[in-house]
Amino acid sequence: MTDGIDRYAVIGRPIRHTVSPLVHGLFAEQTGQAMTYEVIEGPSSSSEFAAVVRAFIVDGGKGMNVTAPFKADAFSLADEVSERAWLSGAANTLTFTADGRIHADTYDGLALCRDIEVNLGQSLAGRRLLLLGAGGAARAAIAPFVAAGPAEFVVANRTLSKAAELAELGGRLGGTVRACGYDSFDGLGSFDVVVNATSASLTGELPPVPMRSFDPAGLAYDLAYGRGLTPFLHHAQAAGVAHLADGAGMLVEQAADAFARWRGLRPRTETVIAELAAHSN
Repeated sequence: MTDGIDRYAVIGRPIRHTVSPLVHGLFAEQTGQAMTYEVIEGPSSSSEFAAVVRAFIVDGGKGMNVTAPFKADAFSLADEVSERAWLSGAANTLTFTADGRIHADTYDGLALCRDIEVNLGQSLAGRRLLLLGAGGAARAAIAPFVAAGPAEFVVANRTLSKAAELAELGGRLGGTVRACGYDSFDGLGSFDVVVNATSASLTGELPPVPMRSFDPAGLAYDLAYGRGLTPFLHHAQAAGVAHLADGAGMLVEQAADAFARWRGLRPRTETVIAELAAHSN
C-alpha cells in the first residue's frame, strides 16, 4: 500500500500490452493528481475475478479499469450499475465507495462516438453507419450511435440472431437499426462509416466485409489499436477509403471518463492521444 496516495489499476488477461498506465500517468501529471495506477494480470478463471478485485479493495484500491475477458464479470460483481452498463451487460470501470460498495459503469460506447465525431471530425448524423460484430463492444456502442442520428444504421454479424438482438435494442432506444448476416451484404450499398467491433483484428483475421461496403470518402474505424494497420484497415485502404483510424483515441477517451469519475475532473485528451501515437511508432 502507498500511504497517502490513491491506488487505481487495470485488470485483464492478457494485459502486458496495455498502455493504460501511460495514459493515466499523463492525466495525473496534467491535472496535478497524486495517484498510482498499476497493472493486474487477471486470474485464469473468471470465477476467481471477484476475489482479486476484493483483495485490491482491501489493500486500499479506489477504482479499477476492466478489460477483456472480465467486463461481464465486473458487471455481475457490482452493487450499483449505471444505465449504460445495464444496457450493455458489461462494465469497464469500477469505483469503490467509502461505504464498501462497488459501482460499475462503461464508457466504451461514449468514447467511440466521441473519438469519431470530435477527434476525427466525422459526424454520424444523417450518414450511413455499418457496425461489424455483436459482442460486448458493439452492444456498448448501440445507444450512443442511435443518439448520434445516423440516416441508416446496420449491424452485421456472423450469427444473425445476435445482430438482431442489437437491432432490437436500438429500436427500444428510439432508433431504426437493421440486422444482417455476413452473407447478406448484397443490395446494402456503401456506408459512410464502417466500424469493426469484432475481435478479428486481435488474431490477425479479417471480418468478411466486402470492399463495396466502404465509401471511399468515408471512415473505416477498427477498435483494435497499437498494431499498425490491422487486416480490416488494410482491406479498407485497398478499397480506397480516405480516412482510417484505430481505437487509440477511443482508449484515451474512455480512460478520461474513468479518470473524471474517480478524480472529479476530466483531463484534456488531445495531447495524450498524440503522445500515445508517438509511443506506438
